[in-house]
Formats: sequence, C-alpha cells, structure tokens
Amino acid sequence: MKHFFQLQLFLITLLCTCSNLIAQSNREFRGVWIATVNNIDFPAPNLTTTEEQREDYVRYLDKIQELGFNTVIVQVRPVSDTFYPSSYEPWSKYLTGKQGKAPTPYFNPLQFMIDEAHKRNLDFHGWFNPYRVTMNADTTALAPGHPFFHHREWFVKYGNKYYFDPGHPEGRKFVLDAIMEVARHYNLDGVHFDDYFYPYKIQGQEFPDEESYQKYGGQFSEKDEWRRDNVDYFVQSLSMQLKAERPDVQFGISPFGVWRNKNVDPKGSNTRAGITNYDDLHADIVKWMKRGWIDYVIPQVYWHRELGAAPYEEVVMWWNNNCYNTNLYIGQALYKLGTKWEDPKEISEQMHINKKYDKVKGNAFFSAKYLFENPLNVTNSIKVNYKNYVLPPSVTTKELEAPSKVRITNSGGQVDKGATLKWEDTERGTGTTKYVIYRYDEGGFGHLDGKYIHDIINKAPYKEQVYVDRDLQKGKKYTYIVTALDANYNESGRSNAIMLKAGNFFSKKVKVLH
Repeated sequence: MKHFFQLQLFLITLLCTCSNLIAQSNREFRGVWIATVNNIDFPAPNLTTTEEQREDYVRYLDKIQELGFNTVIVQVRPVSDTFYPSSYEPWSKYLTGKQGKAPTPYFNPLQFMIDEAHKRNLDFHGWFNPYRVTMNADTTALAPGHPFFHHREWFVKYGNKYYFDPGHPEGRKFVLDAIMEVARHYNLDGVHFDDYFYPYKIQGQEFPDEESYQKYGGQFSEKDEWRRDNVDYFVQSLSMQLKAERPDVQFGISPFGVWRNKNVDPKGSNTRAGITNYDDLHADIVKWMKRGWIDYVIPQVYWHRELGAAPYEEVVMWWNNNCYNTNLYIGQALYKLGTKWEDPKEISEQMHINKKYDKVKGNAFFSAKYLFENPLNVTNSIKVNYKNYVLPPSVTTKELEAPSKVRITNSGGQVDKGATLKWEDTERGTGTTKYVIYRYDEGGFGHLDGKYIHDIINKAPYKEQVYVDRDLQKGKKYTYIVTALDANYNESGRSNAIMLKAGNFFSKKVKVLH
C-alpha cells in the first residue's frame, strides 16, 4: 500500500515581542563588484557572440550564488557608454568591441543581467561612473553620436583621459538625466557610484577647470570649495530625484577608504594616507551621510592589517564611528591576494574585524573574477563566513511600517508535483514586494534565520499567492512559515505554521487553526 501525506496545521505562539522586523543580526550585505571597464571581469574580451556573453555572465552569477552572496554590483556605464539602449549615450565598446555598435543578434544586456540576478535571489545594483569619458587620449574611438562631439564645452582632458567637467552645469545635468533614465525604466535594486568624482591627482598637473570656475564659481573664494560644492550638488540632486521617482531604489557610494587624515582635521582618521576623499577627490562623503543623501556607503578599505599609513582595523573603526544613519559595508581587496598579500588568512581576518563593529553590516569584494582565480584559496574563507544565505539589511532611513503578517489558508498537492502553500496578499504597511518561505526540516522552528530560508518569491499580481515546493523527500516532515517583505526588506512577523509529512498524497481536507 502506498504511503499517504499526513497534513497537520497548528498554531505557534510567537516568542518574539517585536514581530514586525527580523533581527538585523540575521542580515548582512554580501556584495561583489563585476567590472566591465577594460573588460576586467565581464564580458571576457575573447567572447564575440551574445550567446557567449550571456553564458559568461550566468557563470559568474552561479558562482556568486554558490558562495552565499546576496548582491551584485555591475558596472553598466563604464566610460560614458552603456550596457543598455540609451537615448543619451552610445553602446559600450566593452560590450561589442566598438563604441556605438549594438549587440548582434540584438538583446538588452542590462535587462538580461537584472533578470538573471533576481532569478538567483541576488540584488542588482547598477554601477555608474559619473564623469569618466575615455581611458586614453584617443577620441577617434568615440562613437560619432557621442555628446563629446556635440557639446565639446562640457569636457576636459586631464592626463591622458577625458572627463565631464563636474563644474559645468549643463554637462552635470546631462549625466544626471542619463542615470535617471535607467533608474526609471529598469528594476534596479540600487544605483551605485565608486570612488571616481574629480579624478585622482596627477603630480604636477592641475585639473583644467579654470574656465568653468571663472564662469560659474564666483561665490566661492577657493576653487577646492567650489569643486566640493559641485560634487555635493550632483550627489544631492540624484538623491532627491531617486527619492521622488524611485524610492524603492537604494543609492550607494563606494569612496576611497580615507575621508581626511587626523593631522589635517581632528575629525579625520588616525591615518597618513597620501590621498583623501575630501582634499583630493573633492568628495565630502561625511556630509552626504550626515544629510541622508545616500542609503549606504562601502569605503574601499583595500589595505593590509599591518599597513602603517592606514591599518585596516583603524580605518574600519573610523567609519564605524562616523557613518551616522547610513548603512555601512566594507570594501575588501581580493585582487591583492597572492600578489601584494601572501597571508592566506588576510581576508578571513579582515572579515572577523568587520564583525567586531556594530555599525558594519556587511562587505563587498573587488572583484568577481577572483572568485574563479581563487588566490590563496580565498573562496574557502568566504564559504566559512557565508555559510548560509541571508537577506540584505534594510536601509535605516527607509524602515517604515512593515507589511502585515501572512496567514496560510490552504495547502495540498502530490509528492511528485510538490507541496503547495496558499495565502492571501494583504494591503497594510509599506507594500509587499516579495515573500520569504522558511522551511524547517528538523529543529529550529520559528527562527527567522537565513539557514532556514528555502526560497524567496515575488508577489503575484493577484490576491491569492501560491508557492509550490518540489524539493521533498518521502517520509520527512517539513514545517513552513511565510513572511512578507517590502522593497526595503522590512519584514513582517511570522505567519501561522504548517507541517507536512511527505508520503504519496496530501489530505484534501485542510482545517486552519485560528
């Protein structure tokens, strides 16, 4: 005689007095940068067909998912060219080999990349370089329709590269509009900048913005003050536009690791960095955090624990004490392992340091290709620290009312077709976008811990929500609860629970306990 599923429903008393939000100890930002400029990570320069490029990107995502990450930061606008169809700028040469040339056969890489990331429960942060236009002095490689040829006054040459002049209002607005076009039309989870605002200084060369300073900087007695104001305006403007039009999209920046040295400013870090954000890149990251213009910050702490000028822990501690209400994650340098750093424990020790500081809510690695190259077997360190999948943190400034609790109303199915859970969508709160399916095979019931997350699904467009679990073993008991998430990962309290014992069939008569 065939075994039958035995279905029981029971009511669980909540042990947690605050059921609206998951404990943040069960949250962590686990990011990795995928760089496209100079084809650093993706796409590999020898991949000539769109199918090969798609396969290459999926290969990255599969590895990233396997190692326990939850976020990819993908460079989609590397040098004023794009990995998506744009009404502002040409297709990227790093995609097709020639700037302005569309993929053949045609596809939309950005849409593909977002969709594939979301299939794997990976958040997708679009990485934009605001001002860089070329990686060398050759402007003949620019596409004929590039804005460089139509608005030459927006651009300056510094060293052997061209840049948008951050002090030119029209050029600055053009860049903002180009970024907002993407934010409006794609399901991004975040808009991301790295450390390039005004470029890193070249010894003996002054950034050539005297003309725009004379024209637009009259109220500033010092050019450096005017430059910082230009970047402030840019960051604040984008922040305001995102909050007005796409409040569900996070805005994050990954600055150079040192804001200012303490010997220059008592509020600075106890470091002797030769470059600083405030003085050299004209990026006053502290102001942006204090004023709530950005949702998260990922300082690039790409230094060894024993580096005298800027020891890793000293820098992390400073950011921990000066991040205000901004989510803090730490950027770490995979690329230095096996070359500049020979200690195989360096990354794991850095991750241990991160966990010592209460404001540090995760980290990001540069860059993705080193997950395959695996210098000094670093992926073992990552696996140990990322043992179980966890949700990203909610953004502090967006922690509004969580969605209402879910109540499972029905279930059924057959073992070969899977266990089916059903519940109704609710309207209260900030708006549900996803549901988390927690499954407890043995103990641990009731803990909203990443190791019990069985799946995360998007909210269906209709009221009744359905989930089918096809990953069952005959004879085992499974307990399920469901929670609702909004776009900021605010999480509802636990649903009622349902226990299933896998046999051949579910009971067709289900009674829900209230």
